[in-house]
Amino acid sequence: MSAPAPAVVVLTEDDAGHRIDRVLAKRCPEFSRSALQRWIEQGRIEQAGEVVSRKTKALAGAEVTIQPAPPEQLSAEPQAIPLDVLYEDEHLLVVDKPAGLVVHPAPGHPDGTLVNAILHHAAVQGGADPMRPGIVHRLDKDTGGVMVVAKSAAAHERLVEMFQGHNLERAYLAIVLGRPPLTVTYDTFHARHPGDRKKFTSKGDRGRRAVTHLEMIEPLHGTSLVRCRLETGRTHQIRVHLAEHGHPVLGDPLYGKSIGDPELRRVSNELGRQALHATLLAFAHPITGEPMRFETEPPEDFQQALTSLRRT
Repeated sequence: MSAPAPAVVVLTEDDAGHRIDRVLAKRCPEFSRSALQRWIEQGRIEQAGEVVSRKTKALAGAEVTIQPAPPEQLSAEPQAIPLDVLYEDEHLLVVDKPAGLVVHPAPGHPDGTLVNAILHHAAVQGGADPMRPGIVHRLDKDTGGVMVVAKSAAAHERLVEMFQGHNLERAYLAIVLGRPPLTVTYDTFHARHPGDRKKFTSKGDRGRRAVTHLEMIEPLHGTSLVRCRLETGRTHQIRVHLAEHGHPVLGDPLYGKSIGDPELRRVSNELGRQALHATLLAFAHPITGEPMRFETEPPEDFQQALTSLRRT
């Protein structure tokens, strides 16, 4: 995409001696101050032929040239990233997303995402956001497992309705600290954490309803392997419910707690992420109504953590 035409500003006596970024923010209301500061850092602004810094002082009578950066990419581009395809037809694509792969482009992750890989693999339609074509649900970057993607607009619309109505079966495997009950249901409110905008909490008295059904699978060294069935699918829901009920997911960088046991700490460090895997997704085909069921085993790093914790 070509860059916009440069803008030229001639400074006055009133501008002289003031910081150039502040002067330009006042003289050029068509540009935001944050954009001007970013372009200064990128070397896109010159005063009298010299590249400026934020601390540069304005000179009376000097000509300032501003070269705006090209507009940010407005749609995701195809990229040849491997996909583990579990099922595909003209309406659906079901994949086993690897841990470490971001689902769609966002600030800090402009490309190299699952969406970029999907667009290289197939034509995808549906959804109003060109950065998230076909996406009807998400997994955290460091959570792997089964995901469904809509390839047609009709499938996208129906799948969105199914997720909003919780008309699917979803289950996760997790390694959690301590010994949770053999079975338990967490039924809480779910809302943004008041003290940390990156986090969510279940401890408030308002928010959206969040329901997680937990089943103990296997006791391990200082931890437990559990299966969590989602009745609702809020952001970070399982991680919040487990952490706030005393059993955070092993390796969770956001909701976890410090680990005193050296062996647990070693296993957590080797895993390098939260021990959470979306193992099951079952639903009726959005077009044909045919029952669909997909189940995958956790990846090698998760399995290695299990092996280490069983051994000790």
